[in-house]
Amino acid sequence: MSDDGELDLNSLNDEELVQQVHDDLYDGLKEEVEAAVHILLGRGWAPYKVLTEALVEGMRIVGVDFRDGILFVPEVLLAANSMKAGMTILRPLLIATGAPRQGKMVIGTVKGDIHDIGKNLVGMMMEGAGFEVIDLGINNPVEKYLEAMETHKPDILGMSALLTTTMPYMKVVIDTMKEKGMRDDYVVLVGGAPLNEDFAKAIGADAYCRDAAVAVETAKGFMSRKHNQMAAN
Repeated sequence: MSDDGELDLNSLNDEELVQQVHDDLYDGLKEEVEAAVHILLGRGWAPYKVLTEALVEGMRIVGVDFRDGILFVPEVLLAANSMKAGMTILRPLLIATGAPRQGKMVIGTVKGDIHDIGKNLVGMMMEGAGFEVIDLGINNPVEKYLEAMETHKPDILGMSALLTTTMPYMKVVIDTMKEKGMRDDYVVLVGGAPLNEDFAKAIGADAYCRDAAVAVETAKGFMSRKHNQMAAN
């Protein structure tokens, strides 16, 4: 503790500092997370190690408590915002060092739907888990998804809907992908409050993700299977 009662991050050893990052992420303390990231880098930590051990692990804890109903959307958004601040410092360093990427994802809310809190959370947490994320925003017609897939060549397409009236549009996108012979080239993940696993199966999606933490785990599972298949061939 410093004289004014504030915790001096520099006085913590590496293990304590990483634990402090987890706590500060959990509490949505953006400036403290930024300071700790700078300190770890200054101590010679590789950017990827800071990302995985401090930020990603901290957001994993947040994701678990969100899933279990201990944390709620406003708190998770604060945590995700703090994570983003840390990522802003690390991103150029990660690019420069060629840190391994999990994969690439295009994500967007479907046509007619302007809800984006859940989608934003998924995007932030996917980015925190090492994915490159292209966020198309809200109200996306099928053409926008197709164009993004053509341009960015992602591994995963994520679609979100919060209204029962807009969720059937996901099937329009998937059916169009089938018509164009491109459905098998992508993993399609869907999410949003009114959806469930049966709906995801019925429209031909690969998986339903009930929240951001599940989306990250599901995406990582698909990517590791893809890498294993590529290694086997």
